[in-house]
Amino acid sequence: MDFKPLVTLLAIVNPLAIVPFFIHYTQDFSPEQLRRTIWISSFSTFVVIATSALMGLHILQFFGISLASFQVGGGMLLLTSSLSMLNARPVESRTTEEEVHDAAARASIAVVPLTIPLLTGPATMSTVVIYAEKAKTFLQLGTLVGYGVVVALATAMCFSLAQPIARGLGKTGINVMTRLMGLILAALAVEVMSDGLVKLFPILGK
Repeated sequence: MDFKPLVTLLAIVNPLAIVPFFIHYTQDFSPEQLRRTIWISSFSTFVVIATSALMGLHILQFFGISLASFQVGGGMLLLTSSLSMLNARPVESRTTEEEVHDAAARASIAVVPLTIPLLTGPATMSTVVIYAEKAKTFLQLGTLVGYGVVVALATAMCFSLAQPIARGLGKTGINVMTRLMGLILAALAVEVMSDGLVKLFPILGK
């Protein structure tokens, strides 16, 4: 069984790095509201990954985009994300300050901004689509969707233990973990890009 997609997804989603954001957005929540927010954000993360795995290729075909081009573009996006992580910034955090405050005021912050864009965004979606194309059997595709469950459970665990994690690791510990995952993601991004470039320019593989 290939665990590379799971490692990549965990590196991109990186719920540990989103713990400070979770604490910030939910600091005035009741225990029941906290549980609901954790459940919705975790389930939404799974839905994004599963939808990308099952429908992503069809969307590419609809727009007439080749997978090789998508791999190169997705790889560049992953590389950019990894550079952000190496600087200890959340990989999917691309919102302006105004958007963050507006999103935080909404009733369901579990979906926006926690799930999208902080947990799952363009980098996550493109990665799932790339690995979905490599799935040759229904079992392999089902495994990829199953990895979405694992990522969702990891998200739920990190959010449920948000306060102890924040106290235990501290800002420095979370930054170190984020940088480590960023380094792993950079290596995986190069692999994805090289695979796409070989498909676009076969002479590179000789």
